[in-house]
Amino acid sequence: MIVPSTDGRSVLVGRRTVAGEPPTWSLPGGKVDGPGESFQAAAARELAEETGIVLPAASMTVLGVVLDHLDGRPRLTAAVLAPPSDAEARVTEPHACAGWERVPLDALPEPMFGPSGWVLAQWLPTGPALPEGVHAYGVSATG
Repeated sequence: MIVPSTDGRSVLVGRRTVAGEPPTWSLPGGKVDGPGESFQAAAARELAEETGIVLPAASMTVLGVVLDHLDGRPRLTAAVLAPPSDAEARVTEPHACAGWERVPLDALPEPMFGPSGWVLAQWLPTGPALPEGVHAYGVSATG
């Protein structure tokens, strides 16, 4: 999920260090835990679990979803925008993240974890193009 700073000039990213994968930069995120958990509730829960930052699920906005099959299986990623926050992020899952930083929107670090980059592309007006085989679907204003 995207956690912008209160001045809107930076975003929270972590140094992703998952065993068996090359290190990348990543937005906070994770999976829906089970039936009945919304994208917003999952985003709020994952943010608290991964960073210690607590923001209400009701303040999360789903911008759209991104579908890819790049790993040989379908993966659906919700692009969720959190309310602006300057709260300090803590490393709570050292097996998956080596640290959190707020980075300027015009200087995003590379390499970016694919789904994180695709989510940012749904939010930033000048976001990168999606690679072949990745499809984005926005959320309509009427729900």
